[in-house]
Amino acid sequence: MLKIENLHAEIDGKEILKGLSLEVDAGEVHAIMGPNGAGKSTLAYVLGGRPGYEVTQGSVTFDGEDLMDMEPHERAAAGMFLGFQYPVEIPGVSNVQFLREALNSQRKARGQEPLTGGEFLKLAKEKAGLLKLDMEMLKRNVNVGFSGGEKKRNEMVQMGILDPAFAVLDETDSGLDIDALKVVGEGINAIMRKPDKAVLLITHYQRLLDYVQPDFVHILSAGRIVKTGGADLAKKLEDEGYDEVMAA
Repeated sequence: MLKIENLHAEIDGKEILKGLSLEVDAGEVHAIMGPNGAGKSTLAYVLGGRPGYEVTQGSVTFDGEDLMDMEPHERAAAGMFLGFQYPVEIPGVSNVQFLREALNSQRKARGQEPLTGGEFLKLAKEKAGLLKLDMEMLKRNVNVGFSGGEKKRNEMVQMGILDPAFAVLDETDSGLDIDALKVVGEGINAIMRKPDKAVLLITHYQRLLDYVQPDFVHILSAGRIVKTGGADLAKKLEDEGYDEVMAA
């Protein structure tokens, strides 16, 4: 589904990714872990198409298409979703309005009919239920006045509504308490744990992986993947730390 080969990327002239290669197939969950400054968020931004990040070498294909040739909205319409470490607030725009426009824009790009207001609200209520988010929250402005946990749950509702084929989740566990972590983890499983979907989870800690069991765990250091293993690798990192595990 996603194939990254020898990816080099920089921002403001500073190289961050230095030959990263990774392949993610449908039905898989891959976790990326690594110390601060390793390039984890840069990888997420490059895949999402954030301005300012320049790919200088290598390739990324998504379902056989050159991802780097697509604009951010084209990547979204093709089935890619980027979950932010710090979801942004959009004053003056309600969640319902924002999500209905986003979904129908993607449906139009795919040659599908737009959802009616009633059809959309039914879908939104279903996905909000998965994340235990009150529908009243969806009537409020996007993330305005939301707690950190509410922002992350709201973002997962967005993911459920947009129904991507591939999700890149950048530190989705950041700012979550124990209860919210469980709700978000179960929501990710309900939405994305399917044979035709895949997830790239970027995280500092093993705790989210207790709920979203990865098929593969990769350690990213100094802009490239230096070690790959199963779910037990995350537990080992938690117990021993990066330096000791990478030196082994």
